[in-house]
Amino acid sequence: MIPEIGHLALILALCLALAQAFFGLAGAQRGQLVWMSAVRPAAVAQSLFVALAFGALAYCFLTNDFSVAYVAENSNTALPWFYKFTAVWGAHEGSLLLWIFVLAIWTVGVARFSRHLPQEFSSRVLGVLGVISIGFLVFMLATSDPFTRLLPPVTQGRDLNPILQDPMMVTHPPMLYMGYVGLSVAFAFAIAALLSGKMDSVWARWSRPWTILAWLFLTIGIIIGSYWAYTELGWGGWWFWDPVENASFMPWLVATALMHSLAVTEKRGAFKSWTALLAIAAFSLSLLGTFLVRSGVLISVHAFAVDPKRGVFILGLIGVFVGAALALYAWRSPTLSSGGGFKPFSREAFLLLNNIFLVVAAAAVLLGTLYPLVMDALHLERISVGPPYFDTVFIPLMIPFFILIGIGPYVRWKHGELNDTAHKLWWVILLAVIAGLVALILLQAETTMVAIAGLFLGAWTIVAALREPVYRLWQRARGMHLSLPRSVLGMTTAHVGAGLLILGVTVTSTLGITRDLVVKPGSSVTVHGYQFTYASTQDVSGPNYQGTQVTFHVSRDGKQIAVMRAEKRTFTDTVTSVAAIYPGVFRDLYVGLGNPLGDSTWSVRFQYKPLVRFIWFGGLVMMLGGVIAVSDRRYRRRVTESAAIVPANPPLLAATPVPAPGTAKAEVEAGG
Repeated sequence: MIPEIGHLALILALCLALAQAFFGLAGAQRGQLVWMSAVRPAAVAQSLFVALAFGALAYCFLTNDFSVAYVAENSNTALPWFYKFTAVWGAHEGSLLLWIFVLAIWTVGVARFSRHLPQEFSSRVLGVLGVISIGFLVFMLATSDPFTRLLPPVTQGRDLNPILQDPMMVTHPPMLYMGYVGLSVAFAFAIAALLSGKMDSVWARWSRPWTILAWLFLTIGIIIGSYWAYTELGWGGWWFWDPVENASFMPWLVATALMHSLAVTEKRGAFKSWTALLAIAAFSLSLLGTFLVRSGVLISVHAFAVDPKRGVFILGLIGVFVGAALALYAWRSPTLSSGGGFKPFSREAFLLLNNIFLVVAAAAVLLGTLYPLVMDALHLERISVGPPYFDTVFIPLMIPFFILIGIGPYVRWKHGELNDTAHKLWWVILLAVIAGLVALILLQAETTMVAIAGLFLGAWTIVAALREPVYRLWQRARGMHLSLPRSVLGMTTAHVGAGLLILGVTVTSTLGITRDLVVKPGSSVTVHGYQFTYASTQDVSGPNYQGTQVTFHVSRDGKQIAVMRAEKRTFTDTVTSVAAIYPGVFRDLYVGLGNPLGDSTWSVRFQYKPLVRFIWFGGLVMMLGGVIAVSDRRYRRRVTESAAIVPANPPLLAATPVPAPGTAKAEVEAGG
C-alpha cells in the first residue's frame, strides 16, 4: 500500500496547496485576518504530505518494489543502497517529485522565518508559492505519476543510468534544485510586493537573504556538477557549454545581477524596476531549465528523454506564470519610481553596468542554447552551437565586468569622486600587474593576450576585494574603531573566490597539455616532465558491472610519485570510463581510457592540468561568501522603512564610533 499512500499524499498536498494559494492571496486582498491566519498551517501541512510522498517513493526503491513501474525502470537488486536512494531522482518522475519536495522545504522555511513580516505581505508570498505548487502538483498527477503500478510486477528491474552512479549525484541534483526552486521565493517576494504596490527598500531587505541563499545553493550545485563532469565523463573537461549546463548557468547569472540590484534598492531605494524584472527573469530561466531537461528536445547526459507532450505542459506553466507576472509588472510599472538619483560616476552606476553585462551575457548564452533547437523545430538547417561561439561571445563581456567589480565598492553612493577613487586604487592596480607578471614567470606561461588578460583580471579581482578588509584591520591596529559588517565581508569573500576561479580557468585553459596516444604494456609517455609507464592490465568487477583496469606508474626525475588506475566499465547495456586523477594543489595529472585496440593495447588520453582545482576552490570560496552574507544580523530583525535607506553619500571608511547594536544607525551602517 506504500505507493498508494504516496499517491494519496500528493492529492492531499494539491488540495492544501489550493487552500494555501486562495487564503494567502484572497485573504490579503480582502484584509481577512482569519483567512490569512490559515495560510501558514496550510503551507506546512502541504509540505508534510509532499515529504510523505517523497519518503514513500524512496521506500519503494530501498525495498526493491518492482511493482512500481518507475522503480523497475531505474533500479535493480544489485544496485548499492545509496545508489537506490539516488535513483529516486534519476529519471523524470522522481526528479519532478524532488523539485516539488524542495519547493515544500522552501515553503516551510518562508512560513517559519517570515513571522516578523507584516501578515498581509507574508500571506501573499506564501500564496504565490502555493500557486507554483499547484502547477507542478497538477503536472505530476496528470502526466508524471511516479507511483504507477506495473502489472504484472517483474522480479528484477533494469538499472540506474551508469553515468549517474557516482557519489556526487547524491548531492548535485538536490543542491541544484535548491537553487533553482529557491529563485521561486525571490519571485514570490517580487510578486507580493507588486500586488501590494510597495516596491520599497524594506521589501528589498526582506527579499535579499532569500535570494542570496538561492544563489548560494545554485553555486554549490554548479560546482559539484562541474567536478562530476571532470571526474566521471572521462574527457578531462570541466565545462562544455552543454545546453543543460547552460540551463543552470543562465539563472545563476541573472540571480547574481538580482543580488546586486537588491543591494541598491535596499540602500538607495533605486533600481525598483530592474529588481522586479530580474526576479521574474531568474525564476523564468529556472522554469526554462526544467523544460529543457524534461521536454525531450535535448540529447544530453543531464537530460531525461521523455514524452514531448510533457514539455508542452511545462511550456504552458511557463506561459501562465511568466505571462501573469509580466502583466502585473506592466500594471504596476507607472508606480515604480526610479528612487534616489545618481551621477554617472557613482556606485549605483557601476552596479547598473555590472547588471547590464550579466544580463547580456545570460541573453547570449540563451541565444546559443535555444537557436539550434528553434532551427530544428522549424525543420530548417540543423546547426550546432558549441564552445567557440560561447567563448567568443561570453569572455569579452566578462572582462569589463570583472574590472568594474573591482572598482565599484570604492566609489561613493550617488556621486563619486574620480580622484578619491583613483587614490584608493592606484596601488591595487600596481599589485595586480605585479602579481600577474609573477604568475606568468612562475608558470612559465606563453605571453598570449588571453593568458595576460586572465591572470591580470584574476589578480585584480582578488587584490581589489582584499583592499577594504586589509585597510580596516590596519586602522584597527592603530586604535580606530572600524567595523566590518558581514555583508561587506561576504562580498569580499565572494569576489576573492571569483578571482581564484578566473586564475584557474585561465591557467588550465592556456597552459594545460593534452596528448591522445596509443600505448602498449611496458611503454612510457612523458607529459610536462611526468613519465607515465603502462604497468599492467587486470579485470575488475562491481556489484552491477564488469570492467578492465589499466595501471600506470608515474615518475618525475626518475622517482616514482604515484600509481594511477583508470577503468573501463561495462554495465548491462552501457560502457563508461572512470578516469585516474592524481590531484595536487597546483596541478592535476589525468589519465582517461579510450577504446581497447586488442592485445592489451589502448587509446589513452594523458593530461597535465595546472591550477584546475582553483576553479572549484574559487567556487567554494564564493559559496562561503554567500554563507557569510546571508548570516548578517540585519536580516533577522524587524526593519522600518526609515532605517532602510542609507545617507546619500556616507564616508566609505570614516572612523566613527561603533553604534549601539539594535539601533537604526547600526543597521544603516551595517549596509556598507
